[in-house]
Amino acid sequence: QQKKLQAVRFYGSLNATVTGITIQNSPQCHLKFDNCIGVMVHHIRVSSPGDSPNTDGVHLQNSRDVLIHSSTLGCGDDCISIQTGCTNVYIHDVNCGPGHGISIGSLGRYNTRACVSNITVKNVNMHNTMTGVRIKTWQGGSGSVSGIMFSDIQLTEVQFPIVIDQFYCDKSTCKNQSSAVSVSGINYQRIKGTYTVKPVHFACSDNLPCIDISLTSIELKPLQEKYHLYDPFCWATYGELNTPTTPPIECLQIGKPTSNRPQTDRDTC
Repeated sequence: QQKKLQAVRFYGSLNATVTGITIQNSPQCHLKFDNCIGVMVHHIRVSSPGDSPNTDGVHLQNSRDVLIHSSTLGCGDDCISIQTGCTNVYIHDVNCGPGHGISIGSLGRYNTRACVSNITVKNVNMHNTMTGVRIKTWQGGSGSVSGIMFSDIQLTEVQFPIVIDQFYCDKSTCKNQSSAVSVSGINYQRIKGTYTVKPVHFACSDNLPCIDISLTSIELKPLQEKYHLYDPFCWATYGELNTPTTPPIECLQIGKPTSNRPQTDRDTC
């Protein structure tokens, strides 16, 4: 895998703050934090074309106690990318677009163990992005994603606003594998706006279904009513609808799977 080239990178830093700067046209990732504790990013601007490859805005890996707010991020990949080893991350008042939205993952590539927990994304505007809020994991991985809150997200012209994809694959074919990074305790609240392809896509593992997926006040409408677009899609996804949603997400299975999977040491984080 090609190493990503960063414009600005912090490694093993304690209480790093980045504010008041613009990063433009990075070769790849604009701002990266690796193995950091106590990160603050605010009042920054990231600016690269929407078709520039692998130009993540802010990339977090193995970092905890992170606060990102009051920033505008436009790029050709994830506006914010949250990778394995991240916990206690709070993102609010961010404008994202163009780009691929705010993503957790991809996790578990090459049968690795990934752990992400306690992530809050709130008061975010997304315009003309590929995805809105997304969780993506590879087959064959292990570990868990848990305790995630996406709330008060305003979307305009987003292709896929809400995505969980446990079959992530960025090449032409990936082999089917039974193990997976478990996904549980994901809350979606007050996510509203317009989409251009499919409002909700939940593709979860047969062996390790997504559980405790909670949806409240979801209002997603096609950009143009006259075009027939894709309906919400759910596979092996269990949880609760706390309010009626637009469109109705009838594919979500209410409650828990009948055979709730045993948590092995490999899954727990």
